[in-house]
Amino acid sequence: MNIDRDATIKRLNRIEGQVRGITRMIEEERYCIEILQQMQAIKSALGKVEDAILKDHTATCVETAIASGNARDQRKKFEELVDLLGRVKR
Repeated sequence: MNIDRDATIKRLNRIEGQVRGITRMIEEERYCIEILQQMQAIKSALGKVEDAILKDHTATCVETAIASGNARDQRKKFEELVDLLGRVKR
């Protein structure tokens, strides 16, 4: 992995805190729209982490498979991505 591990962990810790904040908001019976706005912020932050990890995967694992010339390994990495993206669509 080439992603900035410390920055990614920091971002995930921040997201974890936001999730705990939503729990408190629900316990405090806060306005639904405020809760939903926080949920949107969490989804956006998770999306950024996901994008960074996906970019890292293509820049390392997929690129290595391509450079190897090993057709089986290349196909496997490509199928992994197709499967992942297929699950996202559902």
